[in-house]
Amino acid sequence: MSIQTGTPAPNFSLRDTEKNEISISELKGKNVVLLFFPLAFTSTCTKELCGVRDNLSFYNDMDATVYGISVDSLFSLGKFKEEQNLNFSLLSDFNKEASTAYGTIYENWILDMNGVAKRSAFVIDKKGVVRYAEVLEHAGDVPDFTAIKQCLQDINN
Repeated sequence: MSIQTGTPAPNFSLRDTEKNEISISELKGKNVVLLFFPLAFTSTCTKELCGVRDNLSFYNDMDATVYGISVDSLFSLGKFKEEQNLNFSLLSDFNKEASTAYGTIYENWILDMNGVAKRSAFVIDKKGVVRYAEVLEHAGDVPDFTAIKQCLQDINN
């Protein structure tokens, strides 16, 4: 199932690295950026998330909350967040519920690691509507952050 812009964002509840439960439905009234990524500690994932870390003030100015999501355990994500000094929440989709709901899961991936999240980006507006959706097939690619930033600017005007 692929998520289309203009449709309500599928709800999910996941735990962050501090073991807090985060539900998308409870974030209405704020813009949300969801960044699904395959695995913590890999080069492209580190580059992508550190780039967001270094530009977090832009997202804050757009009244947007950023979440990184992978199928790693919350314990692995906690170590990754600490080592990379990430200043936004990472959510564990260990049971693959959010990745499946958003149509962003590899059925077959490298080295027989199936069920890993595809690198993807979604912008959800304050009403809970998907305003940007990008699912990448190649794990070495990164989302179009210029388009993500433009989407956030557009929905704030």
